[in-house]
Amino acid sequence: MDQSNNVTVFILLGLSKNKNIETLCFVLFLFCYIAIWIGNSLVIISIMGSQLIEQPMYFFLNYLSLSDLCYTSTVTPKLMTDLLAERKTISYSSCMTQLFSTHLFGGIEIFILTGMAYDRYVAICRPLHYTVIMSRQRCNTIITACCTGGFVHSASQFLLIIFLPFCGPNEIDHYFCDVYPLLKLACSNTHLIGLLVIANSGLIALVTFVVLMLSYFFILCSVRAYSAESRSKALSTCSAHITVVALFFAPALFIYIRPATTFPEDKVFALFYTIIAPMFNPLIYTLRNTEMKKAMKKVWCRHILSEGK
Repeated sequence: MDQSNNVTVFILLGLSKNKNIETLCFVLFLFCYIAIWIGNSLVIISIMGSQLIEQPMYFFLNYLSLSDLCYTSTVTPKLMTDLLAERKTISYSSCMTQLFSTHLFGGIEIFILTGMAYDRYVAICRPLHYTVIMSRQRCNTIITACCTGGFVHSASQFLLIIFLPFCGPNEIDHYFCDVYPLLKLACSNTHLIGLLVIANSGLIALVTFVVLMLSYFFILCSVRAYSAESRSKALSTCSAHITVVALFFAPALFIYIRPATTFPEDKVFALFYTIIAPMFNPLIYTLRNTEMKKAMKKVWCRHILSEGK
């Protein structure tokens, strides 16, 4: 039977119905969003304004910070606005746009993390061939592939949802438009689509996570033969990367690798990869990275000196 789509507006139930908790969350997420912009902007400016942009690891880190800013900006501003609003609504077209953009930048980020793991693998396991393998042309190709992969992933998710009929109810039990909460509202059989979502988002997250963990396992096995100083540097770099991977992938796997069902905990887990991971990424990559700290000092000291003249 043909079912028309008569839903033009969705109601987002948000994180809580308690107004005091929502006010507290607004202050917390405002601080987080400001920290995300300051931290990632500092990383981008410091890399772009120094010689670090010539190194593949920082070339990828620059794009990771940019994707973090884009990714969190698809969700966080709307979340903060809704925390202060009496009625949390989003139009159908805005909902579909948010669905597409979150999966686009989320997919790009996942693939960039994979590119960074490949870069570290080549640097540590094949150091003599590193400059040849990780040429600027190769790095540009990897970034292009990451963007293409993110677009294909997002477009496939979007196409699975856009043709579904929504004829009521229109309450989304989440703080942003995502696949599983929308499948729950569709007035048609979504079992097959749910399986396709698992095959898309779930398997991409799982396979990428396994590949990343295997690459770091091989790296850690390889550094055993290195000197103590080289081992320490490699372990410091890898531990930072593994922390970022765990922050992003653990909650994403919890949500997308299971059948098309929703739990109240999903909203809390989603905060990890939409807000918490983008906020901590700059700290994780810079606090234990001497080169990044030196680059930041040089760039900002040069800026202060130029302002003083």
